[in-house]
Amino acid sequence: MPAARAIPAELSYPDLVWPTILSIRERGGSASIEEIEDDVARILNLSDEALAAPHTTGSRTEFQYRLAWVRTYLKKIAALNNSARAVWSLTDYGDKLVESEARDVFRRVNAEARALEEVQAPEDVPEEISVAATAEDATWVDRLLEVIGGITPDAFERLSQRLLRESGFTKVEVTGKSGDGGIDGVGILRMNLVSFQVSFQCKRWKGSVGSSTVRDFRGAMVGRADKGLIITTGNFTADARREATRDGAPAIDLIDGETLCQLLKERRLGVNVRMVEEIELETSFFSSI
Repeated sequence: MPAARAIPAELSYPDLVWPTILSIRERGGSASIEEIEDDVARILNLSDEALAAPHTTGSRTEFQYRLAWVRTYLKKIAALNNSARAVWSLTDYGDKLVESEARDVFRRVNAEARALEEVQAPEDVPEEISVAATAEDATWVDRLLEVIGGITPDAFERLSQRLLRESGFTKVEVTGKSGDGGIDGVGILRMNLVSFQVSFQCKRWKGSVGSSTVRDFRGAMVGRADKGLIITTGNFTADARREATRDGAPAIDLIDGETLCQLLKERRLGVNVRMVEEIELETSFFSSI
């Protein structure tokens, strides 16, 4: 196996489009954001260091930021759809795309935007996507993470508590105890007839959470809870994700910044989604009256 590499400067946004398509195809036509990121990193053989490199702004890594734009552009050409749970699926058109067409997506969308003179992209968007038709899909997460990053650690723990309650947890308590091995709270999750005691940890971080944090948290929760959950505004390194699901050790569920934002959006916690009303005239009604 060749050595993993960093994201090379010459690897542009269009270079990430085809691996994204391949990822979703390999998974049967739909995939979560985390699955797409894992697959694209594998296809391009990127190193853990490259995957953890932070973007210049926000809490996402450069790799996550670029892939967010790729998904946005594929959605613009109706090659991808996404659900409320941030599951991305190929359309019939997207499933038929070939590599040359995939690499042309950014040029095509930008050319159409220039011709229509409809949109102006935000200042922080890279030059090669500077005329994006809309930045909402790729940047609302960054804006939300910036807002959450400005609240106090105690407020973030309360936000996590509220999110867990809205997700079906009961008896959710924030312990707030120092020297408790990183356990910030506990709750009970009922799945049909079975209940699980869950310990959770909240990390309002801008960078990456490493494997040592997962190991330490697991050591603190063993014997005190059935399951563990780490919630962060940042992201998890590849080593941390591997450690969370390591064979022979209690699994730890991980919620990174992007997943956190999607959960808040889904449960309408500080995120409102406005639906545009579409009015269609039924002219036959008037002719038959």
